[in-house]
Amino acid sequence: MPAQPSAQTPALSFDDLKRQVKEGTVDTVLAALVDMQGRLMGKRFHAEHFIESAWEETHCCNYLLATDLEMATPEGFASTSWEAGYGDYVMQPDLSTLRPMPWLEGTVLVLCDVVDHHTHEPVPHSPRAMLKKQLARLEKMGMSAMMATELEFFLFEKSFDEIRKSGYRDLAPISGYNEDYNLFQTTKEEHVMRPLRNHLRSAGLPIECTKGEAEAGQEELNIKYAAALDTADFHTIAKHAVKEIAWQQGHAVSFLPKWNKNRVGSSSHVHQSLWKDGENAFFDKSDDLGMSQLMKHYMAGMLKYAPDYTYFLAPYINSYKRFVKGTFAPTRTIWSVDNRTAGFRLCGEGTKGVRVECRVGGSDINPYLAMAVQLAAGIAGIEEKLELAPPFKGDAYSGDEGMIPTNLRDAYESLKGSKMLRRALGDDVVDHYARAAEVEIEDFEAAVTDYEIARGFERC
Repeated sequence: MPAQPSAQTPALSFDDLKRQVKEGTVDTVLAALVDMQGRLMGKRFHAEHFIESAWEETHCCNYLLATDLEMATPEGFASTSWEAGYGDYVMQPDLSTLRPMPWLEGTVLVLCDVVDHHTHEPVPHSPRAMLKKQLARLEKMGMSAMMATELEFFLFEKSFDEIRKSGYRDLAPISGYNEDYNLFQTTKEEHVMRPLRNHLRSAGLPIECTKGEAEAGQEELNIKYAAALDTADFHTIAKHAVKEIAWQQGHAVSFLPKWNKNRVGSSSHVHQSLWKDGENAFFDKSDDLGMSQLMKHYMAGMLKYAPDYTYFLAPYINSYKRFVKGTFAPTRTIWSVDNRTAGFRLCGEGTKGVRVECRVGGSDINPYLAMAVQLAAGIAGIEEKLELAPPFKGDAYSGDEGMIPTNLRDAYESLKGSKMLRRALGDDVVDHYARAAEVEIEDFEAAVTDYEIARGFERC
């Protein structure tokens, strides 16, 4: 763990970019925003034009922050609509995020903040703005947040195109059996995972390791604990890179939390602690577990408000298929000490590295949103001086107290009625994402699934 939270050193300075463009080693700049789903959307600029003018700002359609996974334009969003004409947002490159994309020839990436075309104020429901708002609240309290996310995903034998053309049938993972920590099995995947580690490290991401996860073809990528905004940026870039590098090697990769009912799901655990004056504010050496009173208030807030923010940890219909007993996915929003059956795990107890791991989020999270709402809940716990219940001991799958919402509709209702999130994020932001949840529910309810046809085609 770093000695203190700080922004990462830029992987590429603007002067470096100018020099590389002049030398001819860089010809393309990807200017990207992060959409509601956590994907990179944007433009490919000729590098000469970018350093001449586009480095200041460019434009995009404001529908990019009001779509579903299919990039449809559903009605009901207050921020934009057919009636309003789908105008522009301004994308402002954050030059501190400039970095090479070594797996793409002559290409660099810059992440953009999204601002209103007329006022140039941050668009409040844009993911980076939502996280920055909570970090600003912490800053006023004299603190900052350190976080880390774990990325789990599946690699498949066939390519994206082959699988899509097959109708997503007969999916075969790249390996034949559980490869958790299995070095021989993961050797077979090194043609994807080795360039992934090396390219991301060259892009300035503090990659620690990859490992096999607890299923055939399942991998995990670990990135070093860092300042919260950096962590969200790293997560998003890494997820994008996994897809592109797997595609280059002729394989598909999926971050769908549960692609087969008989296989375990993929998660994205979030580790977090608050820091003050260069030290972990969650640590108190006089406490039996090393937990400060501040940490206890923070964790009590996370637990109390877990139903309110579950949508941001499980944003799709499929997300809830992952919460199955005995799969290392949690089913209850309780906390325990170094216990992987609970929704919240105390890690590093008794040490300066003490932190809380939220195990609820799936591999489909948008990290900015997931981190923002957890911070909001923790801040609420601090402000309300909430008391933390004693840690749970034993098998958390055995009880039924503090259950995670079991479906998207329940999570949507909790989100919509959350006074805490409305105070922390704003009514407009909560209503915006509540509408996104409604769209997902409406789309699924209109679908005729393979399950329905196979079950009832003849027997009804």
